[in-house]
Amino acid sequence: MPDVQSMVAEFVNKLRKRKIEGSQATAKCTVELLRSVISHQRVPHANQAAALIDAVKAVGQQLVAANPVELAVGNVVRRVLHIIREEDLSLTTAAMAGLDLLDASDDDDIDNCKGIGYPAMSAAVVAAAARSTLRPPSLQTLLEGTPESATVPYTSSSGADSESKTADKSSLTRKLKHDVIEGVNQLIHEISGCHEQIAEQAIEHIHQNEVILTLGSSRTVLEFLCAAKEKKRSFRVFVAEGAPRYQGHLLAKELVARGLQTTVITDSAVFAMISRVNMVIIGAHAVMANGGVIGPVGVNMAALAAKKHAVPFVVLAGSHKLCPLYPHNPEVLLNELRSPSELLDFGEFSDCLDFGAGSGSLQVVNPTFDYVPPNLVSLFITDTGGHNPSYMYRLIADYYSADDLVM
Repeated sequence: MPDVQSMVAEFVNKLRKRKIEGSQATAKCTVELLRSVISHQRVPHANQAAALIDAVKAVGQQLVAANPVELAVGNVVRRVLHIIREEDLSLTTAAMAGLDLLDASDDDDIDNCKGIGYPAMSAAVVAAAARSTLRPPSLQTLLEGTPESATVPYTSSSGADSESKTADKSSLTRKLKHDVIEGVNQLIHEISGCHEQIAEQAIEHIHQNEVILTLGSSRTVLEFLCAAKEKKRSFRVFVAEGAPRYQGHLLAKELVARGLQTTVITDSAVFAMISRVNMVIIGAHAVMANGGVIGPVGVNMAALAAKKHAVPFVVLAGSHKLCPLYPHNPEVLLNELRSPSELLDFGEFSDCLDFGAGSGSLQVVNPTFDYVPPNLVSLFITDTGGHNPSYMYRLIADYYSADDLVM
């Protein structure tokens, strides 16, 4: 696969040089690359699943090693591996059931059941549809009389009302690769629409005349707040600037452009302003298996302030940010250090910076992320609804296989 190998090498180079910004964009590009790997992978007649798993793992190891801090890469690689295992189990189960049906083909009741013509959907699509129904209808939705968007679609693979025994048999013996690619396409669609799915729930959590505090810049938070504004909710947003990169300035500009009342505050003013706040809403870089959150630097301070003043601390995260690993796992790299130039001017401080001169010199530490333990989090809002931190391990278990936690 020379073309696929060059694509993998190019993507690894982009990850190493941090050319892809944002977990969603990184996750989507990773899944699209893995889809190409699967489609070009030649599989034997026997052990097809093992061949696909080995190919995906080989590529996944390169991608994770290229940027270990971007946990979304490892998350979606494990999701694809889980899809392969699900589809293999589904086809194996269907094949065994098909043998039983063929043995009982003389039974009139079974023949009548075959004439119904139910659609054949892959295991990944069925699982995604089941997860989409986890969120119960909100009171707002019931009062407005609008139907829930998360419904299981009925799609037919044939368009005919009945199928012959030959068609039934062929549907049970579909190739594994076709079903895996179908499941991967569903995963790409899920990642692409995670902002909209989370934003739909904003009206259930943001109420009239509230004050919301956020920190840094997050597209998920932006869409969440704007969705509440579009539903005629009137509220004010305090944005901590997120020094030293000042990502909060970008978020504040976007909020004002879309008509929200916005106030920019310094990071050190969070404790001073928290008593006026009704809710803290932040976007996550990753959500760990214990319910802990990796977010922008300074978010732990905001969580402590919220806990001290009994203010709800809400975390928004797409399903591709749910990580099956724990913070203490050795393969988890929780942070990385950015350039000191974001904090100090080299020209002004060149005479006192630490260049290996020994004692008395100045050192600069500029971390990118912060960690929030689960006891400081009030609620997680994901594509499938709101969840308590204690439930995250169960939600994560639906997305990953235990065999794929360590690649």
